[in-house]
Amino acid sequence: MNVGQMEGMDYVTLSLFFLIIIGIGIWSKRSIKSSEDFYVGGGKIPWWLSGVSHHVSGYSGVVFVGYAGIAYMQGTSIYFWWAVNIALATALGAVTLAPRWPRLRRALGIQSPTEYLQIRYNAASQQIVAISGVVVKLLDVGAKWASLGILLHGFTGLPIWLGIIIGSLASMIYVSIGGLIADLLTDLVQFAVNLLAGLILFFSVLNHLGEYGLSLTTMFNALPQTNVTMFNAGRGQGSLSWTLLYFFVIFFSYNGGTWNLAARFISTQDDRQARKAAFLSSLLYLIWPLVLFFPMWCGPIIFPGWTQTQAEASLYASLAGKFLPVGLVGLVLAAMFAQTMSMCNSDMNTISAVITRDILPKIKPSLSNLGASESLKLARTTTIAFTVGTVIIGLMREQFGGVTGIILTWFAALLGPTAIPLLFGLLPSFKYCDSKAAIASMIGGLAVFALTKMGLQLETDLALIAPLLTSFVIFCLVGLYNRYIAKMEVAPQVQELMIKLGSTK
Repeated sequence: MNVGQMEGMDYVTLSLFFLIIIGIGIWSKRSIKSSEDFYVGGGKIPWWLSGVSHHVSGYSGVVFVGYAGIAYMQGTSIYFWWAVNIALATALGAVTLAPRWPRLRRALGIQSPTEYLQIRYNAASQQIVAISGVVVKLLDVGAKWASLGILLHGFTGLPIWLGIIIGSLASMIYVSIGGLIADLLTDLVQFAVNLLAGLILFFSVLNHLGEYGLSLTTMFNALPQTNVTMFNAGRGQGSLSWTLLYFFVIFFSYNGGTWNLAARFISTQDDRQARKAAFLSSLLYLIWPLVLFFPMWCGPIIFPGWTQTQAEASLYASLAGKFLPVGLVGLVLAAMFAQTMSMCNSDMNTISAVITRDILPKIKPSLSNLGASESLKLARTTTIAFTVGTVIIGLMREQFGGVTGIILTWFAALLGPTAIPLLFGLLPSFKYCDSKAAIASMIGGLAVFALTKMGLQLETDLALIAPLLTSFVIFCLVGLYNRYIAKMEVAPQVQELMIKLGSTK
């Protein structure tokens, strides 16, 4: 498929998708009466909708751009270091962390993941986590807008900058109107669209392999041997050591360190619903990426001789253009559009909650006493403002190392220092870790990341995990000091919080 070779019917399909998405946002508006409805759906979201949304909010157009290039060059290893890692991490989180998020909402009435940190630590810790997390998500969402612009360019020939603006505007319209409910419903629609488009492309590529005398099983024999492995040789991305270390990044991210995913659990009715939602998402990550990545793995057979950069820019668009009939190319683009918009919209909604509930009231205390309509207006305003910031990052993507560089370097490295105090603060085993532990762990982790950017040379595997590991070690050491050396008493409000988080009632 050459750039810009979509047919008229494809544009009709894509336009219908946008109309449906915006229609969902407008329809959802009638259910939004307060910021609680806007941010957590009133705490009444069913487990199956939360689970599907958690799954589709966990990846975006980056999969069809940056990861498409990796799948083309490195083959099956991406399934193990990415999809299987997420499935295992989410399943583990289902029995450890996921149930604690709705308990937290029921106990304290929170609407953002960081709102409880003022009670757990203090106001300063809450502010540092909140502001640091907003910066991390600016980078993360900006990378996703960039991937969306690249996808649109590959399918339609539009300039990448224009694709970034179109995608972000469409998202901003419906998520600022309909909040979390609109986001969850569009997640469900896009999951259905992605399922249909992905299956059609899977079977079309499989059928085409017959022209080479290949089948589902023999296809792997036609690929380079290095493309058919669980783990890449040596060290670095995709190797066994890198995969094991990346698991910890994934564990913290998908169980609440990435705030929009925490919001999926917070919005469920109780701990049992959250646990079921996490297990559903885990199962989907185990199964669906096999279908999703298969056409990309076939890339070296169908489009031999490409570089990873070429595959990132054109692989999925070329597969769709080659194998899908008119109209369905637009459906595939709609599916990828939806995948990216889903993740970005959920981020926008949750970050808006953090800014509105945790940051702005500390700057202007009167904002903490707004009525329902005023708080809803502020929620929509912060959603729009945050989106504008992410668009700027997307337009400056090359300064951050491109799409894959932002996701695998900046986001992975910066996630740990903010996630450690946020998630471990939910667990009674770490109740002696106070505000000093939280602040010191964040400063230490961020300092290590800054040193790597200033020239400190570390092996690829260690560089990935160093900020998170540093934060974890400092957090634990301060907690041990408080308990055994300083003989610190746990604050009564923290003791009470731990009791509430451990209760299944």
